[in-house]
Amino acid sequence: MNALIAFLAVLGYTYLAEARSTFRMGWAMVFVLQYCIAIMLKQILSKLPRKSPKSDSFDCGGIDSGNISPNFGNGIQTTSCTNTFSSRLSVVKRVSSAVFPASIMAGVEAVEPHLSFKDVSNQQKQNLFVSKLKMCCEVSDVNDPDKNSVEQDLKRQTLLEIVDFVSTGSAKFTESAITAMSKMCAINLFRVFPPKCRSNSTGGEAEDEEPMFDPAWSHLQIVYDLLLRFIGYNNLDVKVAKKFVDHAFLLRLLDLFDSEDPRERDCLKTILHRIYGKFMVHRPFIRKAVSNIIYRFVFETERHNGIAELLEIFGSVISGFALPLKEEHTIFLCRALIPLHKPKSVGIYHQQLTYCVVQFIEKDPKLACTVIKGLLKYWPVTNSQKELMFISELEEVLEMTSLAEFQKIMVPLFRRIGSCLNSSHYQVAERAHLLWNNEHVLNLTAHNRQVIVPLVFSALERNSQNHWNQAVLNLTQNVKKVFYDMDEELVLACQHKLEEENSLSNAVAEKRRLTWERLEHAASFQPPAVNVITPTNLATCTVAC
Repeated sequence: MNALIAFLAVLGYTYLAEARSTFRMGWAMVFVLQYCIAIMLKQILSKLPRKSPKSDSFDCGGIDSGNISPNFGNGIQTTSCTNTFSSRLSVVKRVSSAVFPASIMAGVEAVEPHLSFKDVSNQQKQNLFVSKLKMCCEVSDVNDPDKNSVEQDLKRQTLLEIVDFVSTGSAKFTESAITAMSKMCAINLFRVFPPKCRSNSTGGEAEDEEPMFDPAWSHLQIVYDLLLRFIGYNNLDVKVAKKFVDHAFLLRLLDLFDSEDPRERDCLKTILHRIYGKFMVHRPFIRKAVSNIIYRFVFETERHNGIAELLEIFGSVISGFALPLKEEHTIFLCRALIPLHKPKSVGIYHQQLTYCVVQFIEKDPKLACTVIKGLLKYWPVTNSQKELMFISELEEVLEMTSLAEFQKIMVPLFRRIGSCLNSSHYQVAERAHLLWNNEHVLNLTAHNRQVIVPLVFSALERNSQNHWNQAVLNLTQNVKKVFYDMDEELVLACQHKLEEENSLSNAVAEKRRLTWERLEHAASFQPPAVNVITPTNLATCTVAC
């Protein structure tokens, strides 16, 4: 800068010397004019922007493109590129507070978001990271592929650059970065789903419906990947992050579980599990919010797409509960998990529900009695497929049940099993017979055979005489043989008692038949004809008035 001023000063001195001879000025006047011109040149040049010291070393043609391979969902692979004019621009410039609010950009120099991370210095990459996050807050309509396609491609490319920058570990989640990340995720992810147009009459057959895929998933997947990397960042300051990942953020995140796209629900499942693990202060609120979702599903709508994913999260959460269980956890079992057996669509999430229930019983075996009572309360009567699921879950629960808890519930339980043994649906009858193939159930039955065998023996005898399916008949004979080997005298006593009851019922039926025959005979008796005297018509006399 000083050398340029000196050169211009010498050049100006030459022209002033010629002007002196032309206008006949003194040397003092020449030196004054020369000094004034030098001051003006210095002020003008000081206002021009200085060129970055490293900008000359970057050229668009000499930048190698790197591959980005974020491993989220199905995986995305792309190549980062830069704009041809980016190296010619000034690297740093102030962005107006209308675009970047002061709460986000306080004390931060924002960088042109269209630049590549390779085009800026290491000191400016963090500012560029925040600028790119802010630029991705614009939401475009992806339903129309011809509309705003350039903006959509640019946004997708920017998101991929951010993912690559975060995956390399270069990003630092300061308060301004956390604010920008939370805002970008909220704007792009939180949305209202269209009304469900599927019929509610499908009931338990809803699991056979074809899944619906969101047309914006190509963008949403990258945003979910960023959110997952943000939550899983090792050096994330939870005290700062919880100000932005707050209760309102979590409620909107939980609302997304109702998405009909299974890919989105799977991403949400992973993210919510990470949030539950890292933000310990939010754990009670998350449990309460999920309970409210289940209450609304069970008692109001019976329609929700994400119950299976929520239960899958809680399966691992329940396994981490400390002993003794808090009252809050027991209430969640009684008021949320057990009533989930009621909806017709229980088949969609029954596997996850059974796992949660078994986890509770592993924590506290005394809860087995409560669970079995709940199963008997919501036991299906006309839905055979649902009944099969209940019997399977019942077997898993009985495997975790102690003898003392089993004795509290065995009478109503085996009355229900006895009715299942006589079911005309052969699969239900088969599944009920196979309960005694379980070693633990067989041991429980052996210890309480004086109560259990009389409850089910009559059902086995009716099967032997009346059931239509040969496989069920064979299983009935096998179970009777098991009882016979267990306690022969008890089986013979039950058989004798059953014969007496049959004889008594036959006698009662015969007496009833004779009574009806007498009534029919009495009703068919015709009495003899009798002479009936018809009254004579009395003569009427007219009275003249």
